[in-house]
Amino acid sequence: MKFLVDECVGPTVALWLKQQGYDVVSIYDDLPGIDDHSVLKRALTESRILITCDKDFGEMIFRNKMEHCGIVLLRLIDERTAKKISVLDNIIKNHLHKLIGNFVVASEHIVRITKPFLIKRLN
Repeated sequence: MKFLVDECVGPTVALWLKQQGYDVVSIYDDLPGIDDHSVLKRALTESRILITCDKDFGEMIFRNKMEHCGIVLLRLIDERTAKKISVLDNIIKNHLHKLIGNFVVASEHIVRITKPFLIKRLN
């Protein structure tokens, strides 16, 4: 599985995912400061699931019906890196097969998975 970690999520989370054996690109490391449309376009072009803390992607997907490969939106009260990793670890262990093409909203206690209208299938 391939991931694109948004700048707001941080480089340590990207490193952790790499250590778990995933193909990961970090916006923080590679293209800091790029706009949300460019982030989503890169994820789509490279068939990556986007991991973000930015609610704007929900509007892009549901209101503007933009194409994507899957998005994980972290909506955490505790935004420390250790908590992000803990929540992602839970998602990977319990919902990995559901990430492709879906919009996943995760908090410390709940994971909600929604299937948007337009998706790009991963190869």
